[in-house]
Order: sequence, then structure tokens, then C-alpha cells
Amino acid sequence: MKLIHSGKVRDVYEDRGDIVLVASDRVSVYDAILPTPIPDKGKVLTQLSLWWFEQLKDIVPNHIISATDVPAEFEGRAVRCRALKMVQVECIARGYLAGLGLKEYERDQAVSGIPLPAGLLEGSRLPEPIFTPTTKAELGAHDEFITFADVVAQEGEDVADNLRQITLDVYRKGAEIARERGVVIADTKLEFGWDAEGVLTLGDEVLTSDSSRFWPLDEWEPGRPQFAFDKQFVRDWAAGTGWDKKGPAPEVPQEVVDVTRARYIEAYERITGKDW
Repeated sequence: MKLIHSGKVRDVYEDRGDIVLVASDRVSVYDAILPTPIPDKGKVLTQLSLWWFEQLKDIVPNHIISATDVPAEFEGRAVRCRALKMVQVECIARGYLAGLGLKEYERDQAVSGIPLPAGLLEGSRLPEPIFTPTTKAELGAHDEFITFADVVAQEGEDVADNLRQITLDVYRKGAEIARERGVVIADTKLEFGWDAEGVLTLGDEVLTSDSSRFWPLDEWEPGRPQFAFDKQFVRDWAAGTGWDKKGPAPEVPQEVVDVTRARYIEAYERITGKDW
């Protein structure tokens, strides 16, 4: 295999004309890779993605060829995929107000140019899910909010319409399934690309604890930070260290590693109904 790209979390290999996507145990916050891995994180992300790809296959085709035809050393945390020409837009759906979306709302009462009602709080459920795309920045750079009009200008109106509709359809179905299992999906990031036949295809990962915000439904309460089944716990720890969010990033204490691993696994178990 030939390594063709190493990202914040995933390594991308070319093998026999296919792509082998390997999820590592690395964790990134504020666009920086922390030096301390989270054990089993790569496997949890991969197995949760595979479960979701199966649930969502009636909405959009995905890039998966095989979850087993991968090198033995990557077993459980790698997938063999079709090569895609990736769309240079991060497609984000938000159903609740959190993170950078909350900050933009507090400044503009809008997110990605979409006006929202006055009086919303941290964690508030939005009247309906919204499409809030961002740029696709290189490693170490920051993604920036863009408007739907920006996506139209970059990709054309038909493609932009498809990206928005599929992103919202995936979010709505995923949020409904998760809610039945006691998990709120506050928001999620999707990536799409074109396959060899020119079909718009869902790639990378889908509805994982790295690409989404997961909250326990029975503890959800607008107006305060929410308990998170995702890497928000690590973000909060990192923000409290006094780190300036520039390299080198600080080592993560063992207790933070253990809690983060447990939350990733709990999200997997709640959503899929399977034991880890």
C-alpha cells in the first residue's frame, strides 16, 4: 500500500486502485493533533460509521467496498473504499445551537447567513435543521463559515442543492434513530465526493463522535453546556489548561483519556444497541 495522505485522525492509502481509510487513535481539538492517543478510538469510529452507512444507504450511496478486505494490522479500524474526487465543502447540519454555531448566533443572530429566532440559548433546539457549510481547510488551518450562496458559486446550483438536501436528509434520519435510543445528535459534519461514474457519494465517516455532537436525551437542558458523548470533553479540558491552541499541544492526562474513551464507547453502544 502507498500512503497518500495523513490527516488529523485518518490515514489514506492507495491499494490495488482502491482507497484504504485507516482511523487512528489520534484526537484533534482546535485544529491541532494532541500528542496522547485515545485507545480504541479508531475502531469505535470505524464500526459506528459502518453501522450508520448501512442505516443511510437508502438516502445516499457511500464509498464502502469492504470492512474486512484490509491489512491485518488495521483490522477493525480500516475500510476499503472507492476512490472519490472530494467536494471542497464541509457539509454541516445543525439541529441544536452549540459550538461555533452558537458563537456566530450570539454575534449575528444567524449562522452561515441563515437568520434564527431571537432568544435562543446554548443547547436550544432549532425550529428546523439548517445547512451551515464551511470551507475545507488544510491541516493546521481553520475551517470558515460560508453561505449557501458561496456553495452555489463554487459548485453550481444543482450540486449545491443536492449537497444541502442530502446533508439535511442524513441528519434528520440519523437524529430520529438516535433520539429513539436516547441520544441527541446536535449537529454533524459530512463529506461528499464524486465516484468514477460521477455519482455524488457519501465518504469519510458518518455520524460519529468525532464528526458530531452527541448528548444524552434525558439530560438535555438548554441554557448550559451539555454532557457530551464526543470529544467535547477533551476540548473543554484543553481550553482549561491555558494552552494557546498553538503547537505543541499538551499531553492529555490519563483520567481525561479514560473518560473520553468511555464516552466514545457509550455513544456506540447506545446508538447501535451492541456491546463493545
